[in-house]
Amino acid sequence: MIKPESTEKIQYAKPLLGFAAYSGTGKTTLLLKLIPELKQRGLRIAVIKHAHHNFDMDTPGKDSYELRKAGAVPMLICSSNRTVITIENEIETEPTLQEILKHIPADSVDMILVEGFKKWPFTKIELHRDVTGKPLMFTEDKNIIAIAHDNAMPLNNTNLPQLDINNIKAIADFVIQFSQP
Repeated sequence: MIKPESTEKIQYAKPLLGFAAYSGTGKTTLLLKLIPELKQRGLRIAVIKHAHHNFDMDTPGKDSYELRKAGAVPMLICSSNRTVITIENEIETEPTLQEILKHIPADSVDMILVEGFKKWPFTKIELHRDVTGKPLMFTEDKNIIAIAHDNAMPLNNTNLPQLDINNIKAIADFVIQFSQP
């Protein structure tokens, strides 16, 4: 992943909240539980996930794949169930988070959750599990507004709100409070 070129905070018309953690901490697992909880409470949630590798959402032989490979940029395919837009990054460089946000219409969501982009300047909740053996990130990142961890005892070297990483309802409460204007 590229590092941000600027320390200027990333802007979006709706609340933008990241979940920052080292690999193996359970970011995706937490989001898989948190998103339904937030949806049940009435929020329309978009998610941006950073992938550290090449990936493909389509399969060779399918029309959309072949049209994209032929040079369609963007390639949009839709049905009554879903719409997918595939945009090839013609210059092989990571897009910035600010560039990615341009693809999500603000009127279609109440909030965007971001998995990854941990070094980028936007508001984040740090996820931490002692078992990973990794250091806490909040000491280096002023954009972290809370820490969700699995310690039995509260961390005593911070005044940041601390959440139980295994208590999805409490994390959802915090996210909803954050999303309120």
